[in-house]
Amino acid sequence: MFFKRDKDKEENNNLIKVAALLIHAAKIDENYSKKEEQIIKQALLKIGANDQNIKVIIEKGNLIEKDTNQILEFTKEVKKMDERNKIKVIETLWQIIYSNKEEDMYEASLMRRLGGLLYIDNKIMGNIKEKIKKQNSK
Repeated sequence: MFFKRDKDKEENNNLIKVAALLIHAAKIDENYSKKEEQIIKQALLKIGANDQNIKVIIEKGNLIEKDTNQILEFTKEVKKMDERNKIKVIETLWQIIYSNKEEDMYEASLMRRLGGLLYIDNKIMGNIKEKIKKQNSK
């Protein structure tokens, strides 16, 4: 039982860092909306959070994001994920960016940096971006 609790705590810590990265992307244009918060919540639920811990994960993610100016700590956790969840995080980042129908220069810069830090091929990153852009232009 003790080891299960440690494993759950470690998974929550990983999700908190992913939440901090998503929140950072949402705040980079200085317009963190309820829509973006919902996108983040849904993404975290898809990659391992549950209804019991989601609120705490987002609250702690917010605190961590406020207290740091480095994204490396957050990207370490995403790098450890399997390819499927890593792609979900990238899709979520683009959904956050295009939730207001446009991408600003800070968001574009962030995504270029993240592509490199997460070892995501430029073609894959571009394909995901275009897919999300089309979905949000409807």
